[in-house]
Amino acid sequence: MAASRGRRRGPRTEPSGLSAELLGEAVARPSADYYLVLSCVGLLLGLGVLMVLSSSSVYAAENLGDSYYFLRRHLLYLAVGLVLAWLVSRRSERALGVLGWLLVGAMIIAELLVVFTPLGDAADGASNKGNRNWLSLGPLSLQPSEFAKIGLVLWAASIFATKRRNLGRAKDLLFPVVLGFVVIIGLVVVGGHDLGTGVILLAIMLAVYWFIGAPWQLLVAFLAAAVLLVAALVVTSPGRMQRIGALLSGSGAVGDSEQPLNAVYALATGGWWGVGLGRSRAKWGGLYDGALNDYVFAVLGEEMGLLGTIVVIGLFLSLGLVGMRIANRSTRVFWRMAAASVTAWLLIQAVLNVAVAMRMLPVMGVPLPFISYGGSSLIADLVAVGALLAAARHEPEAAAALKRRGAPARGRAVRVTSVVDGKGR
Repeated sequence: MAASRGRRRGPRTEPSGLSAELLGEAVARPSADYYLVLSCVGLLLGLGVLMVLSSSSVYAAENLGDSYYFLRRHLLYLAVGLVLAWLVSRRSERALGVLGWLLVGAMIIAELLVVFTPLGDAADGASNKGNRNWLSLGPLSLQPSEFAKIGLVLWAASIFATKRRNLGRAKDLLFPVVLGFVVIIGLVVVGGHDLGTGVILLAIMLAVYWFIGAPWQLLVAFLAAAVLLVAALVVTSPGRMQRIGALLSGSGAVGDSEQPLNAVYALATGGWWGVGLGRSRAKWGGLYDGALNDYVFAVLGEEMGLLGTIVVIGLFLSLGLVGMRIANRSTRVFWRMAAASVTAWLLIQAVLNVAVAMRMLPVMGVPLPFISYGGSSLIADLVAVGALLAAARHEPEAAAALKRRGAPARGRAVRVTSVVDGKGR
C-alpha cells in the first residue's frame, strides 16, 4: 500500500491542449475548407428556416389566411437553391466562366424588360415600395439584380483569368469588366430605383478590383465616383432624404413607418437570452412586412437575445475567414477571384442588413443572406455558395486528395480465390 501510494503518476495530457491539437489537425486536412463552408452555411440556413417560420406567421395569417404560406415557399426556394448549389460545386473553371457570361447577358436583358416593359409593373394589390426590380412572368416572378451579383462575380473572374498576363495595361484591366458593372448598376439604380442593391453591386465591383490588385489610384477613383453617385441619388430623392433625416434626427420614423425604431426596441427587448422562439412582439405590427426580410435580424435578436445575434455574426465571420482562406490557397486566378469576391459580397450584405436593423444606417432594403425571406436572394446566395465550394474543391491539396480518392488502384495483383470440391479433382 505504501509503495503504491508513493508511486509517481505520469504527466497528464491537458484536455484543452489535446482539443486544440485535434482541431488543428482537422482544419489542416485538404478538404477542411469545403466542410467548414458547408457547416457555416448549413447552420445559417437552419436559423433562416426557423426565423422565416416565426417572423412571417403573423403577417401571413392576417393578410393571406395561412400562417405557413411564406414557410412553404421558403422551403421550396431552399430546395431549388440547394440543388443548384450542388450542381455548381461540381463544375469546372470553364463551366462556371460560361455560366457567368450567360448570367450577365440574361440579367441585362431581364433588367431591360423590368425597366422598359409592363413585365416590371407590380402585380395587382402589391407594392414595390417605389422600386422597379421584379420581373413578372405569369405565376413566376424573380429579381434579376440578385442573380446579376453572382453572374458579375463569375464573369469578372473569367475575364481576369483570361487576361492575367496583360492586367498591367489599363485597357485590359478596365474593359469590359467596368462596362458590365456600369450597365447593370445603371439599370438597377437609375432605371429600377433600387439603391440598396446598387450599393451592393458597387461594393462587389470595388472588391473585385481590390482582389485583382488594381492600383490604389484606380480604387480611389472608383470609390469617389461611387460616393458621388450615391449622394446624387439620395439628394434628388425626397424619400431617401427622409430616411437620412430620420436617422440623423433620431426620430426613428420614416414617413408613416416606425419600423426602424421598432427594430431597435425588438433588439433591446430580447436582452441576453431572448423572449423565446415564436414570442416576438414586434412582428405583431411594429415591423409589419419587414419582419421577414429587412428586419429579420431584429426579430431574431428579440427571440434569441444577444446570444443568438452573436451566434449569427460569428457564423458570418467564420464563413468570411474560410472564404478568404480558400482564396489564399487557390493557385489559379479564377478560383482566387471567385472565392474572394463571393465572400466579400456575402459579408458586406450581412453587415449592411445588421447595421440597418441597429439603426446605424438608413433603411436600404437589403436582405440578410440565408436568413431573410426571398426566393431570388436565397437561390442566388446558394449558387454563390456552390461557387465557393467549387473553389474549395480545386485547392491544390484538396484536388490532389480527391484525385487519389477517385483513382483506381494500379500495380496491384488481382487475387482470385475459389473453393473447389475435392471430389471433383
